[in-house]
Amino acid sequence: MGKRLISQARGRGGPRYRSPKHRFKGKPTYHASDKIQGTIKDFIKCPGHNAPLIQVTHADNKKTLMVAAEGIRVGQIISYQENAEITPGNVLKLKDIPEGTKIFGIENHPGDNGKFCKAPGAFARILSKTNDKVTIQFPSKKIKECHKECRASIGVVAGSGVSEKPILKAGTMYKIRRAKNRMYPSVSGTSMNAVDHPFGGTTSSRKGRPTVTPRGAPPGRKVGMLRARRTGRKKGKKV
Repeated sequence: MGKRLISQARGRGGPRYRSPKHRFKGKPTYHASDKIQGTIKDFIKCPGHNAPLIQVTHADNKKTLMVAAEGIRVGQIISYQENAEITPGNVLKLKDIPEGTKIFGIENHPGDNGKFCKAPGAFARILSKTNDKVTIQFPSKKIKECHKECRASIGVVAGSGVSEKPILKAGTMYKIRRAKNRMYPSVSGTSMNAVDHPFGGTTSSRKGRPTVTPRGAPPGRKVGMLRARRTGRKKGKKV
């Protein structure tokens, strides 16, 4: 009989495993115009983001959320203009940023509001430029070419020390994961009851079940190692 495993229940898309987006403050975005300025009004802590966010009010009274950079302050001017200074927080196109500059919030395609390097303490560097492409080195040392019209923020993402704080209690990790509706702790199949997993239960002297799964097992039972196509020595052939 099939079991409702966690991986199966998660794929159903119920509220137990769904991200609580209604609790989040919003999605970090860039302003649509590249010839405008904005003022930082406040710093915001969002449970859906590890890095702090900033609320920016632009010259056309449009308010947006952005990923905060190290060294910025309330009241600072955020510039999108082509001739803006290379200072933390400003947003420029890759073609206008000098080589070797630290950047974050990099767009994969022009106008997608930034997809790369948004974790606390993350940054990338511009290595070289060509006619249409800009070569970028990411924190993983991977090198990628992006379109020269893609935008990025200058500096390093704020909150770099958030991952260095020790987690002394399991309850602390539970609350961290609970804010984003992540499962914690992760329980092994052999520690579950028989109704929750094929490996669960204590009816046998050996915990779990054989790791080789029957070929015709139902979906809830087909966990572990799949059975071999055939076993034994092939007959009729000399070795």
